[in-house]
Amino acid sequence: MKDDLGKYYYPFPQEKKVRMYVQEEGNEVFFRLWNSDAPELWDEHGWIPYEAIKQAEAMYDREKDFKPNEAYNLEIAKAVLKEDS
Repeated sequence: MKDDLGKYYYPFPQEKKVRMYVQEEGNEVFFRLWNSDAPELWDEHGWIPYEAIKQAEAMYDREKDFKPNEAYNLEIAKAVLKEDS
């Protein structure tokens, strides 16, 4: 999907208020989260390269609700980037 902010997917399909925007620079994929309940996040957090997400993943407690590898999904991101290209 695409809008004025760029290409995105829903990282949590049941929650349409949250979008994960993706872009590609060279061979690297970048992610940026948008949430309609917290629009300030867009301005506070810039584009994050996938490599940084992989490194940070080790710090998350696997028992918690948020799982970075699900929200920041490289395969979905590549499919979204491939659309309309």
